[in-house]
Amino acid sequence: MEKRASLVIFGVGLAVLTVLAPSAMFLVFAGILLAILFRACGDGLAEAARVKPVYGLVFFLVLLASFVVLAVMAAAPAISEQITAITKALPKGLAKLKEWIDGFGWGQRLLNRDFSEAIRWPAATNVTTGVLSSTFGALGDFVIILFIGLYGAFDPTRYKKGIILLFAPSIRLEAEEVLAKSVASLRDWIVGQLIAMALIGLLTGLGLWIIDMPLALLLGLIAAILAFIPNIGPVLAAIPGVLIALPDGMNKALLVIAIYAGVQTLESYVVTPLIQRQRVKLQPAFVISTQILFGALFGLIGLAIATPFAALAKTLALELYVKRYLEREDAMSDSRARDRDESGASMPTYGAARKASNP
Repeated sequence: MEKRASLVIFGVGLAVLTVLAPSAMFLVFAGILLAILFRACGDGLAEAARVKPVYGLVFFLVLLASFVVLAVMAAAPAISEQITAITKALPKGLAKLKEWIDGFGWGQRLLNRDFSEAIRWPAATNVTTGVLSSTFGALGDFVIILFIGLYGAFDPTRYKKGIILLFAPSIRLEAEEVLAKSVASLRDWIVGQLIAMALIGLLTGLGLWIIDMPLALLLGLIAAILAFIPNIGPVLAAIPGVLIALPDGMNKALLVIAIYAGVQTLESYVVTPLIQRQRVKLQPAFVISTQILFGALFGLIGLAIATPFAALAKTLALELYVKRYLEREDAMSDSRARDRDESGASMPTYGAARKASNP
């Protein structure tokens, strides 16, 4: 009874929290993913250097922070130059766009429309406030995810014990086993995703370098980072590349769009399905269905965590439902069938017993 009660309470609690505060739950889940990533990279470095895992984790974090700082310092001057060039080129592009729109009847009506009411105070104030609040909200979410990841990476055993204590003593060993397999599944997904992101960054940066795009390395890095968000991430990654290409003309911008579209097509239909199928054995149709569902229910943040959630859901379904319910039921049915066969073979039928008593 306690076993079922603990499982029901734990499952209902997670469901209620997800419905009432989905953003908070997704932030925690993202922090757990970051903790698994940090710990996996730190353990790899510790194993290679033959030191304690905590030293490998510290070394990895130092390397990561140094790389980010050096990348920002190296790219800052070039980014400033490109912003200046874009600022000079955008008015010309907007003037050409106005001429093209002016050639249509609806375009003339649109351009002659008075938009002064739409941009008056407080409408403009609301837009500005919304942008600022979204920016600070994103930064706050990033800080929360980062701290959850750091705390979880440095002391995963304490948090694992806390989760295990939520279950009845009779099933804590099974809960620990399922938790270990769930973490391993997420780790495999993260490794596969990092491989896909690295390939996307490499191919994007190489393609932009071939057509002599400035900041090709940085743009490739941005494409790799945003590839974590399926479908929407590649579109966001293409925006700075197209803006940087605009000063060189529309043909250059179209060529940049073609590179991003080609890399995204290769990643969506070849790279990611093959890697994820090998690492966590996720079927592409299942992943796409989960992305559609989470995107419709929870928006962009749901879309971002849909694939790792699919990997986790598959592991939990296999361990909790298939192995510990369906297969156990099959084993019990087979055992009862064998018992019936053995009892039927050992007990004589009524006719045989009658003949034996009346020879």
